[in-house]
Amino acid sequence: MSAPKILVLAGSARKDSVNKKLATNAADIARDRGAKVTHIDLADYEAPLYHGDDEAENGLPDSMKAMRKLLAEHDAMIVATPEYNGNIPPLLVNTFDWMSRPDGEDRSNPFAGKLAILMAASPGGLGGVRVIPRLRAFLTDLGMMPLPGHASVPGAFQAFDEDGRLTNDRSRGQIESLVDNLTKFLGGA
Repeated sequence: MSAPKILVLAGSARKDSVNKKLATNAADIARDRGAKVTHIDLADYEAPLYHGDDEAENGLPDSMKAMRKLLAEHDAMIVATPEYNGNIPPLLVNTFDWMSRPDGEDRSNPFAGKLAILMAASPGGLGGVRVIPRLRAFLTDLGMMPLPGHASVPGAFQAFDEDGRLTNDRSRGQIESLVDNLTKFLGGA
């Protein structure tokens, strides 16, 4: 059986984002479990705010064509996201909205049937848990199958060392369990 292919991303484009650090830690754990990991930064995939008239006139931005192709080539996705007032950040919504659009003759849904695991980091005491059910519903509506559970990192500004490694053992254990479940579902363990 070939190694599962997992796309990892954070729902933030900030350089020093704690969710980027969280995504990096998850990517490392998935690699340690034998997965083939593609870890991307949404800052490298800019797109205008989705607008139907813009799509009709210009089609999909090249960056979103590339994202559709990336997701189609992978078995699953790991998403680490901040929460904005308890909701999914606009960057992530916009990216996924563009990706869900047909690309010319290609009317396939790159999200369909893909597994996902969800995590969040926040400087607050809840660790971003309010966004998880909203992101789970959003991805389900897109055709993905988010696995049960999630990882959260409260007090995120103090939860990583100077090299970006997660020092919060509870959160690290949550990520390890999620990745282990994901690789089992994908037949890699």
